[in-house]
Amino acid sequence: MSIRIILIEMAVFAAVFTAVIFAYFHGSRKYSPVSIHNYPPEIQEEYFRTHEKIDVSYKSANVILTKGLGLLLFTGILLVCALTAGAKTFRQGFLLAFGLMAWIGIYDTCFLDWVLFARLPMFRLEGTEHMDEAYHQKWFHVKGMLFPGIIFALVPAALVGWLVTVIR
Repeated sequence: MSIRIILIEMAVFAAVFTAVIFAYFHGSRKYSPVSIHNYPPEIQEEYFRTHEKIDVSYKSANVILTKGLGLLLFTGILLVCALTAGAKTFRQGFLLAFGLMAWIGIYDTCFLDWVLFARLPMFRLEGTEHMDEAYHQKWFHVKGMLFPGIIFALVPAALVGWLVTVIR
């Protein structure tokens, strides 16, 4: 597998991921609580004081649907990346996909969550605009990246590894 191609894929994956996030929070979804399960508990609590409470557990239909669509999207993107990089075995496909998922987890946490999410008004929910400290919680995002993030990364990585063996 080509390291040069993998590095290019890392940059493209980060750009695509960022574009998807910004597209998701555009227009009527700009201040929507549809992804409130990704917000720190203090922000959720403050938001639900003045808005209708919705189920934010990992068992809720909204979270399952969001995560399920994410798994399908990531699997497709990562499969293309694995095949482009020259993966020929389950192990190569799995390791490349898992490595790219780990990379996007770190990128998401350190740049999107710590820098953009904490500072851009488009990510602030109505009634929580004043909660700067809650939006700047680094440990909350690190914990999410580690668990369930690592578990979430294993699923598309395994699917990519399997699909590489089927295709090759």
